[in-house]
Amino acid sequence: MRIAYIAYPTSLTLRSANAIQTYTTLRELRRLAPNTLAIIPRWLREPSRFAELGAVHLPRPAIGKLSRLYRSTLWYYTERSVFAAMAALVIAGECLRGRPVQAVYVREVLCAGWWATVWGPLLDIPVVYEAHDLESWNPSRAKERWAQPLLHLLDRAALTRSQAVVSLTDDFRQLLARMGWRDPAEVTVIADAFDDRQIAPGDRVAARQLLALPADAPLIVYSGMTFAYRKLDMLQQAFASLQAQFPNARLALVGGRPAEIEQLRAQAAALGITNVVTYTGQIDQAQIVPYLHAADLLVIPDTVTDITASPLKLFEYMAAGRAVILPDIPALREVLPSAAGYYFRRGDATALAAALAAALADPNRAERAERGLALVAPHTYTARAERILALAATVAQKYGSISA
Repeated sequence: MRIAYIAYPTSLTLRSANAIQTYTTLRELRRLAPNTLAIIPRWLREPSRFAELGAVHLPRPAIGKLSRLYRSTLWYYTERSVFAAMAALVIAGECLRGRPVQAVYVREVLCAGWWATVWGPLLDIPVVYEAHDLESWNPSRAKERWAQPLLHLLDRAALTRSQAVVSLTDDFRQLLARMGWRDPAEVTVIADAFDDRQIAPGDRVAARQLLALPADAPLIVYSGMTFAYRKLDMLQQAFASLQAQFPNARLALVGGRPAEIEQLRAQAAALGITNVVTYTGQIDQAQIVPYLHAADLLVIPDTVTDITASPLKLFEYMAAGRAVILPDIPALREVLPSAAGYYFRRGDATALAAALAAALADPNRAERAERGLALVAPHTYTARAERILALAATVAQKYGSISA
C-alpha cells in the first residue's frame, strides 16, 4: 500500500513546531514505508530540510504575497487551494505511471477541504484529514465578516467529507460528535509525539556547566520557536512575584523572534527582573535540549488552541524527565494527569506563580517527573507513524475506491 502525505509546513528549515512535527512524522513514515509520496510547497531555491526525506517540492504559488497590497488571509487560502490542485496533478501522474496511491493523508485544512470534496472523489482515492483545529477558530483566520460562513463551510466539508479524521485529542473528537459532524468511531486520536533521537533525560549539572548557568539556582525554562499567543508576558509577571519566595530563581525563555524578545525585555525591565531572565532567541533543536536538562521546572503558560491542544513542547518536556507546569485544559490532562503535572487556572498569573512555588517546594517533584517520563514513553514519532500507516491501510481496505 502507498499513501500520499500532503503538508504545508510553516518553515522548511524547521523553525516552527508545526514544521518539526511535519518533518519528524514524515521521516518515520518514509523509514517504515519508503514508497510514501510526500508533497510539500517551496519557494524557488528555498532551502528545505524536507529534501533529505525525498519529498516532492512543488513551486509555491506567490499569491499570499498579494497581502502586501490588501492585508487578508484570503490570499493564503487561494494559494493553498492552488497547491491542492497541483498536488492532485502529481498524484494523478503517479497513478498514470503505474505507481498508484491508495490513500491521501492531508494535514492542512484548505487542502483537506478540496481533497475531501473534489480531488479525492475525482481521482477515486480516499482521504484522511489530520485536523489540528477548526479554521473558524484560528486566530490567523480571514477576518472579513462575509467570509465567516465560508470558513464554517470549509471546516464542515473537510471534517465530514473525508473518509476518516485524525484528531490530536479526544476532547476534539467528542466535540465533533456533539456537533453531529462525525461518529466518534470515524475519528482516530493520534496525539503529538517527541523525537526519541533527540530528547531523553539528561544530567542537570552537566547541562548547567555547558550553558554557564548557576549550579544551585532554581531554574524555570520555557521553550518554543515563537512566543505569539503563548502568554510569555504572563509568565514573566508570575516569575517576578515568585522572587519574594525564591530570590535566586532564574528564568530562561528559549526561542522567540527578535520583536517578541524586545517586548519581553521591556516588560522584564519594568518588573525589575532583567538580570535573572535569559533570552536565547531562535536556536536549533539540538541546542534546546541542554536547557531542558538544566531546568528544575518546564512551563507551558498557555496554548494557542484549546480542545485540540497537543503541544509538541509538552511531550518534549516530559521526555526530558522534568516537572511540568501547565494550564488546566482537559486536552492536556489526556496526556499528563494531575498526579504527574502541576496545573494552574488558565490565564491567571497569580495561579501560575502559586503553581511554580508549589512545584519548587515539592519534595516529591522528582517522582512526579518520573511519572511523566513513563507516560510519554509510548508517544514516539515511530509509534505515531505506525498508527498513521495502520489507519491509512484500514481506510484503503474499507473504501477501496470512493465510487465503490
